[in-house]
Amino acid sequence: MPTVVRTFTVTPPPERVLPYLADFAHAEEWDPGTESCTRIGAGPVEPGAQWHNVSKIMGMSTELTYTLREVTSDRVVLVGENDSAESTDTIVVVPTPEGGSEITYTADLEMKGAAKLAAPAMKLVFEKLGNDTEEQLSQVLNARG
Repeated sequence: MPTVVRTFTVTPPPERVLPYLADFAHAEEWDPGTESCTRIGAGPVEPGAQWHNVSKIMGMSTELTYTLREVTSDRVVLVGENDSAESTDTIVVVPTPEGGSEITYTADLEMKGAAKLAAPAMKLVFEKLGNDTEEQLSQVLNARG
């Protein structure tokens, strides 16, 4: 199972960062692989909320249904699933002494069935995507102030 972890700081405080990240529709802005991410249903952004995500990785489109599994004062956990993969994104946000946020973003990908054969190659792809996501997420959050 490929796992990628990135830790970085941004200028907005956690109370602004966490709600933004919990609403996964914003992934269109900060995730370089996401082509679209639309809310399924209505209601508050709380555990159980879902989004339909379409991403393009290595030139191939894939669709996952993401579910907000957990949101606390310092953590967001989103799980995306389809027939061939399950992606768990755990985002921990803590305050920095300067008033900003330190974000630790962990992405775990578990391939299912025949797709498991691609897991070693996906590790390399995930590392590159992790770098790109850290850069883009930092830019988007810092621009939001």
